[in-house]
Amino acid sequence: MKKFTGYEAKRQTAREVLPAGGYVAKILGAKEMEYSWGNVLAIHFDIEEGEFRGFFARDYESNTNEDRKWRGVYRLTEPKDDGSEKDGWTKNTFNGAMWAIEESNPGYHWNWDEESLAGKTVGVIYRNREWEKDGNTGWTTEAGMLESADAIRSGRYKPMKDKPLKKAAGTAANTRRGSAADDDLPF
Repeated sequence: MKKFTGYEAKRQTAREVLPAGGYVAKILGAKEMEYSWGNVLAIHFDIEEGEFRGFFARDYESNTNEDRKWRGVYRLTEPKDDGSEKDGWTKNTFNGAMWAIEESNPGYHWNWDEESLAGKTVGVIYRNREWEKDGNTGWTTEAGMLESADAIRSGRYKPMKDKPLKKAAGTAANTRRGSAADDDLPF
């Protein structure tokens, strides 16, 4: 076998997945993302309290891939204000997320400036989500909704149900444990 440049014997480890449950987080920044189908407010955060404090910073720093991603992101679809039933659901979700941030930060009121979210505390509820890529499937966790930090601290929140893939009848796929890719670190 021919020796190649860059050889270094080192242990490979699987990336840790944050367990489903509630966490108190600190918002590091927020960014409005524009897509052809609508806009999303991407809220970037890290765990601020408890056993998993600094989870996403450690994950980001330990990932040596060139295309590493910040995984502490909650994506909030922005309402289109078009009067549709789907838009009503989107408004409820957006309003609930802003309530959670306001409730967690006495004196703060959402002012339609995403930069004002940086440094705020909020509760984040993680749920299990099944993923599929290139014929493989597996389970990871994702930020499913925002909640007040006090509800998380006191355990007065409702865990979210797992989100399996919608499977076609008779379809089999390879399964492995892993994580889905997120946007690049925005700050």
